[in-house]
Amino acid sequence: MDAKELKEVLALHQLWLDSDGAKGKRANLSGADLRGSNLSGADLREACLYGADLREADLTKANLWEANLYVAKLNGADLRGAYLSAATLGAADLRGAKVALELCEVYSLHDAQVSEEHLPWIILHPRHFKWFETLEVSA
Repeated sequence: MDAKELKEVLALHQLWLDSDGAKGKRANLSGADLRGSNLSGADLREACLYGADLREADLTKANLWEANLYVAKLNGADLRGAYLSAATLGAADLRGAKVALELCEVYSLHDAQVSEEHLPWIILHPRHFKWFETLEVSA
């Protein structure tokens, strides 16, 4: 997806959010190639990013509240400061992603692939303990 198209999707999504769904359009970026995109500070609340390729994307301080990131490729993505409360990251590939403690707020990490450095946050958070055995961990 080119930058112009992404900008249009984000603008329509913001209008959708601001109007409680009366105007604009909810962002559907399912399967989108967003490798290396600058989404820093983007308001992606409730957006569908199912299977999106977000490798090396800048998602610092992005609002991903209730976003669907199921099976998303987030290898090397920068998620520091991103708001991930109630986000779904089931089966997502987070290996090499830069994350902060906000990762503990996600709705699902079932079958996710994570890097070893993510484990202290996941193990210590009771919500994720039940999914711990399903995670694929790489050094």
